Amino acid sequence: MNMQTAVTDETASTDDALATLKTLKAWASKASADEINALDPKLRALLGGNEYPELRSDYPDDFKSTPAYKATLPDLQNGPASLIRGSQQMIQHVGISNFRLPIRFHTKHGGDLSLETSVTGTVSLEADKKGINMSRIMRTFYRRAEETFSFDVIEEALDDYKSDLESFDARLQMRFSFPVKIESLRSGLSGYQYYDIALELAEQNGVRQKFMHVDYVYSSTCPCSLELSEHARRERGQLATPHSQRSVARISVELIGKQILWFEDLIDHCRMAVPTETQVMVKREDEQAFAELNAANPIFVEDAARLFCEQLLHDERIGDFRVVASHQESLHSHDAVSVLTEGPSFAATSLDPKLFSTLFHVG
Repeated sequence: MNMQTAVTDETASTDDALATLKTLKAWASKASADEINALDPKLRALLGGNEYPELRSDYPDDFKSTPAYKATLPDLQNGPASLIRGSQQMIQHVGISNFRLPIRFHTKHGGDLSLETSVTGTVSLEADKKGINMSRIMRTFYRRAEETFSFDVIEEALDDYKSDLESFDARLQMRFSFPVKIESLRSGLSGYQYYDIALELAEQNGVRQKFMHVDYVYSSTCPCSLELSEHARRERGQLATPHSQRSVARISVELIGKQILWFEDLIDHCRMAVPTETQVMVKREDEQAFAELNAANPIFVEDAARLFCEQLLHDERIGDFRVVASHQESLHSHDAVSVLTEGPSFAATSLDPKLFSTLFHVG
């Protein structure tokens, strides 16, 4: 098709544009479908009409996405503010959750572990920006997937995706199940206990904070029930057993200073506070020992929160912290819960309505 225009883009008038469109439509009235389909889509759109163009239905194996072609692809997330739907307001966190990949972590006593890790990555979004390219968070982690992760590497990853996404505030959280070999109480057997752990790095207003979270599962024997059971034995010769239940504490700590707080260190703090951790390998002598251990350490949920607190206060590597405990009662149809916080990092007027429902251990 030969189309000539006597004017340049700079001097073209409305009449010139209408004349060109008339010429285009005159050509199209005599052109074949193949010729029309071969037009640039933007030109074809000017022809109007309701006919849907013929499209290929076979997958083009030989098609190559060149830089020039990629430059033509639409990118709505990076579109202008005029595309924003709803209130044009800043979003504190936007990103991805439960992006999984294998990550290597250091352990306290040497050797690294490769663990399936769930990553949550978010950034702040300014009020005049439509959105972010979320795949960049994933690409950032894949670039570093072969490294052994520590908070130094997590900080580098945070720097990368803050830069990639041109954001001020950002947060990374990595969740995994950490295995530790535990010996039984008396039989000499051993087995792996798995701890749900999360590492978190948050930056807000230029200030970075590092956090570690661990779920600790233990048995809690009710002190009141223990006393009442002993009263029945002593006063009436009546056999009675105190009630105890599987309990979960979520310990969240801010990491401060240059000394490393290892995963194993935080787990040891939990064991020192409440030694009645659930067991892995159990023979009869271990079961008896566990009954004796529970009788020696009866605790209400209030006791548990304060015992964990006592251990955390004495560690100079720990700044602010939070203890959330849930004793999942065998006496009542409800649970007994407590929350204890130290410092502003975890202080909150409102609680997640489903916070305590997440404190159920799944082996």
